[in-house]
Amino acid sequence: MHESGAEPVRLVRPNVDERADFIRKTYLHLGGAVILFVILEAIMFSSGIAESISMTMLGSRWAWLIVLGAFMLVSGVANAMASSATSKGAQYLGLGLYVLLESIIFVPLLYIAQAMELAKDVEIIMPAGMITMFIFGGLTAIVFFTAKDFSFLRGILIVGSLAAFGLILCAIIFGFNLGIVFTWAMVVLMCGWILYETSNVMLHYRTTQYVAAALALFASLATLFWYVLQLVMRYSGED
Repeated sequence: MHESGAEPVRLVRPNVDERADFIRKTYLHLGGAVILFVILEAIMFSSGIAESISMTMLGSRWAWLIVLGAFMLVSGVANAMASSATSKGAQYLGLGLYVLLESIIFVPLLYIAQAMELAKDVEIIMPAGMITMFIFGGLTAIVFFTAKDFSFLRGILIVGSLAAFGLILCAIIFGFNLGIVFTWAMVVLMCGWILYETSNVMLHYRTTQYVAAALALFASLATLFWYVLQLVMRYSGED
């Protein structure tokens, strides 16, 4: 699930050099978060931890409910830490905690995708990652080249995210499949979040908030990957 970072504080606009340095730091930290995510997944799969996590979470829908609740709680703490105005160490700890949490959430889905790759002799995870990065890069370019402020999307995105969370919760409790339409809708929703968060990076975050900005972007990017991966799995599974 997507968990946006702290709402950026709108202050007097910094000079161009300060904003450019902030943007550079934000995307460097985003890149670091992605690399850490990949490393954590590699460690869990190579050590056998991924199989244990997958069997536990896939064995019961109630396990997913517990994990979802823990995700919402811990991600809130991580966001608060990443937005700390007084402690740089707390900011990095919050970002690291969020990446760790995402890596655990992703294990069962990646486990199934890996099994499909072996069974059908197809590539799934790598193409899904490339598609995700292509979409993210394209949306980022749109914001930076147009300089458009997408902050007007905030209300729509919050309502959409709350509705999606409610549907996911009902699907876990009552055991029904949300279907391909929901997956496509979530991809569109995450594209909206990326436009919103990117315009905040360009225009609204304080120049000291690069860790929080990186976390917000990573949350949108990871959730986009989650649903793109499901789409690739769905269409790769068709004969």
